[in-house]
Amino acid sequence: MDTGSNKNPFQSFSADEIILREGENNTDLYKILSGHAELYLGYGTENEVLLGILKSGACFGEFGLLLHKPAPYTVVAYSDLIVYHVTEDKIDEFIRENHTSILQIMRSMANTMTVMQSHINQLNEELDEKSRLNREIVAKNKEMLKRYYYNR
Repeated sequence: MDTGSNKNPFQSFSADEIILREGENNTDLYKILSGHAELYLGYGTENEVLLGILKSGACFGEFGLLLHKPAPYTVVAYSDLIVYHVTEDKIDEFIRENHTSILQIMRSMANTMTVMQSHINQLNEELDEKSRLNREIVAKNKEMLKRYYYNR
């Protein structure tokens, strides 16, 4: 997708179209002008988690733009969608013209981190419970072995 300085920064996507894929490199930012988009972890897998639905005014792609890291989530158009596509070479201009969007981007990043931390906490709780159950099984097995050897 060529989005050079003389290219149209407005893009449209159809419902269910993938805009950004988790794990892929992306250094662009998108601001939703109309429609809705879904954010997922593990999209299309048995571990798929819907992180949220973004509406008009929301931005995504900020992680890749700011950190030059692969996308931490997949973004799928929930409905027909029109976005303003901001490339790295246009970010200064975007910030000057859309300063209110910067607070929204910060809130979005904070919300994404909060949701991810919640998932990490849930996984830790599940691991702790499995560890507890394993310790109980090991203790019972040890007790059974002791009884077996003492009763021989």
